[in-house]
Order: sequence, then structure tokens, then C-alpha cells
Amino acid sequence: MRKFLLLCLALLSLHAQADELATDLHESVATINVKVKDLYGREETGKVVITQFKPDGDGPFPILVLNHGRADNRVDPSRFRYVSQVRFFTDRGFAVFVPTRIGYGAAGTSFDPENNGGSNPSYAPVAVAASTEILAALDYAKQQPYVDPQRVVLLGQSVGGFTTTATAAKNPAGLIVAINFAGGAGGNPVLHPGIPGNPGQLEDLYARFGAATKAPMLWIYTENDKFFGPRYSKAWHDAFVKAGGNAEYHLLPPFAKNGHTLFANGMEIWAPLVAQFLGEHGFPAEPLKH
Repeated sequence: MRKFLLLCLALLSLHAQADELATDLHESVATINVKVKDLYGREETGKVVITQFKPDGDGPFPILVLNHGRADNRVDPSRFRYVSQVRFFTDRGFAVFVPTRIGYGAAGTSFDPENNGGSNPSYAPVAVAASTEILAALDYAKQQPYVDPQRVVLLGQSVGGFTTTATAAKNPAGLIVAINFAGGAGGNPVLHPGIPGNPGQLEDLYARFGAATKAPMLWIYTENDKFFGPRYSKAWHDAFVKAGGNAEYHLLPPFAKNGHTLFANGMEIWAPLVAQFLGEHGFPAEPLKH
């Protein structure tokens, strides 16, 4: 019995730690309902969990929406947070909103609007579903009393970078710039390292996004990205720019064993690039407090 009680207490402690909020970042959590379609045209209303952070004070703060990538384990984490990366932006005066999209986290269900078809990938429905959720999260963000709805930044990593680019192409009101970290879809570092499935389709989509996107973008990739190798990220950028998009492309040296993890683990490398880009577009390049 004593061992059982100790086990229960340990599990309760872990659960409490998972639910802890970063009070110094004024972290809070909200849930919105969003209707989307999946690859097969099935339409459902799912829950998007939005973790939000803000600097001290009343604002108004510019908005940054941070979009996560796709995970094999769709339940863990229970919601996406990126606290270390968020702190980089709140230090520069941003209110940050991190939506955990439908199909992920504690609110996830078997409905997966980001399923691209596996061996026969189709990425356009993924872009439509995810951008619908991102825009809904942005609408929620704009309703908060402490934000400036006319100063918006979108940022995403991996599939989140791809869908950030898709969302930027919709030119939401107030969007100033967007940032794509290692954006793409359909990669498998084990079965075909560096080679995404159906990269030509992604190239066509990036061209379509480039033709529509008005906001400047920053694209950051690495030479040893095991999901999307340089050959493909360069081709996607070329297609985006040739179609009329404005995107600054950086191919960084190899990082760790898989450069795809740069956003999560290499902040000291990407921070100067992002800070400079933000400064060039009217946002603080340096922290507002020390």
C-alpha cells in the first residue's frame, strides 16, 4: 500500500509539473474550436489549444504566433510551449501565442487534418487545414486587450515553417514579417535522409505562396537537415522568389547530428539572424530589459 501511495504521489507530482505555468512570462492557456477538413475531405471541429505569453506591463505588444512541427507522438507534449525560444521574443516586447494544432497534445483526437497520405503525399490540404487554425489563433490573439493587432509576426519550424509560409500567403491584416525555420513536409530521416516525399509538389506550392505573399520573410535552413536537404530548400526558396516572394535565405553550417533541430537547440546560432531581421523591420533587435 505504501509503495502504491508513493507511486500515486509521484504521478501527481509529474502531472503538476506538466501543468506549471511560467509566471514570469504571464503564461496562460486557452482553447478555441476550429472547423477544418482533412486530406479526404472529411470536416470536423477540433480544439486548438493556445498557450500565450506576454511581457510585463499593459502593452500594446506586437503579436508573434509560433507554429510547431509535426511529431510522431501526437500526444506528447500535452501542449507546445517553447519557453526558452518564447523568452527571446518576450524580451523584445512581443506577446507570443503558441497554438497546439488539431490532432496534437492532450486535446488531440484520431482526426488528423495534417495526414498527407503517406506514400502518396498531398501537401495542399495540410497547408489549408493548418493555415485555417493559425489564422483562427491569430484572430484570438488580436482580441486580447494587451496586443497591437497591426503588428504581427508569424514564425514556424518544420511543418510549422511550411504552414507559416502558407499562412503568410493569405496576407492576414497586420502581418509585418514571417520567419520559416526548416520548413517543409514529408521528410523521413531514417528511410530517406534529407529527401522529402514528392519535393516537386512542395516546390509548386512554395511558388504559389511566393506569388501571393506580400510580407518579407526570413528562411533559415542547415546543411545537414536530415528531413529537407539543401538541394530542396534552395529549390523551394528559388521557386518562392521567382514567383514574386521576398524571402531572405540562410543556409547555415551543419548543426549537431541533424540540423533540423536548430530552432529547438541552437538558439545561440539563430538568435543574431532573427534579431537583425526583426530590427530591419521596425521591431527591437535587442532585449528591452537586462
